Amino acid sequence: MPTTSAADCTRTNAIRELNDAFRKSFRGGKIFVTPGVTMRHDLPEIIRQVREYDTFDQGNDPYKEHDFGALKIGEDLLFWKIDCYDLDLANGSPDPTDVAVTCRVLTLMLADEY
Repeated sequence: MPTTSAADCTRTNAIRELNDAFRKSFRGGKIFVTPGVTMRHDLPEIIRQVREYDTFDQGNDPYKEHDFGALKIGEDLLFWKIDCYDLDLANGSPDPTDVAVTCRVLTLMLADEY
């Protein structure tokens, strides 16, 4: 069975902390909201719930990076997802632990838009 190195744990912790900071402040990245969300829901309420989200478990956070969550709003299931891109938003970040080379993008979508 593979073991996790101290360096892997440190990297994961750094990514998690940066993802949490971005999710709670929405500073240091971009937010994309799908049309389904904007047409059917109150965005300030959804933003509040995303900021307060703390229901991370093995099912929705297997890599412990706090980069995904699901919210039930009325009859709809919404997903939010954080991805780490390079500064041009053309490729994945070369190092998600380095804010100088990473743009975090949080996407809000209805589950049926996924």
